[in-house]
Amino acid sequence: MTTTRYFIGMDGGGTKTRFALIDQHGRLLAEAQFGTTYHPQVGLDGVGDVLAQGIGAVLQQATLHSSQIHHAFFGFPAFGEDSRMVPLLQALPAAILGHSRYSCDNDMVCGWAGSLDCADGINIVAGTGSIAYGQRQGRAARAGGWGETFSDEGSAYWIAIRGLNVFSRMSDGRLPRGPLHDLLKRSLQLRQDIDLCGYVYGETAATRDQLAQISRLVAQAAQAGDAAARHIFQQAGEELAHIVLAVARALEFAPAQTVPVSCSGGAFATGELLLQPLCDTLVASKQRYEIRPAVHAPHIGAAHYAARLAGIVVQDTTISEPPRYPADDGTLASARKHHPTSK
Repeated sequence: MTTTRYFIGMDGGGTKTRFALIDQHGRLLAEAQFGTTYHPQVGLDGVGDVLAQGIGAVLQQATLHSSQIHHAFFGFPAFGEDSRMVPLLQALPAAILGHSRYSCDNDMVCGWAGSLDCADGINIVAGTGSIAYGQRQGRAARAGGWGETFSDEGSAYWIAIRGLNVFSRMSDGRLPRGPLHDLLKRSLQLRQDIDLCGYVYGETAATRDQLAQISRLVAQAAQAGDAAARHIFQQAGEELAHIVLAVARALEFAPAQTVPVSCSGGAFATGELLLQPLCDTLVASKQRYEIRPAVHAPHIGAAHYAARLAGIVVQDTTISEPPRYPADDGTLASARKHHPTSK
């Protein structure tokens, strides 16, 4: 009799954290969603609470005990970006699972594992923040993801902050007023333009996540013909492409080799606005790139990666080989017709 093996995956994030429980055949047995596991925001106790809730929820749904979990993988936001916090985060799941059959890493690994089903290639994430991660023949590399204060180029937060800057310049008369000005003023319910300072800096100032949501308003303005807003998305796509290029160089893909690239994160919900400049910048490089749609969501990818780390390749017969969109004509136009799944 073959014993069924079970795996848990967790994709942490600045806004939400998702859990998945699968068996060795790739069957999704349970999933759950809770709040952020971004430790600079909620602390270790907050992260531990979400872990306990998420693990408990998927185990209960699947009527399993933690001792039956063969391996688990936990992708934490900001993991590895402060060496003092690494052992503290790594220790959290043990008390909940009751064993040490698990691994921890940055949540960027979940995006790659899900979108490319643990295959060689690069995943670029543009959610609240931005980062790229890839693997090639067992080697791993990342680029971007240095945080919103001086990095996270092309992310929803980055787009939003530049939108607010454009609003201030339109208000001052340093830029002609476009659709962005009226759209932000109405949506943020500003009595006067300068009230934006209270929204950003006041006693009830917007959080990082709330500010990132303004990127949707910038997208609406761009779609309404606002030139300054469209320029923000042009720059964002180019920045994301350069993050991908940096990872490709680090992984030393051969010049004649085609690099699979997948895109994930809420910023890509804007479709062509962000995807077209990203693709155009990749096409202009000497390397060949191929945009692929995501095979799995990141939390399911984390569960598949848990199995891979345990030496088991999930035989998932329910997932067919994903369609590919090669850039044979040098334009990646066919790829741009397929918008990536949002996170």
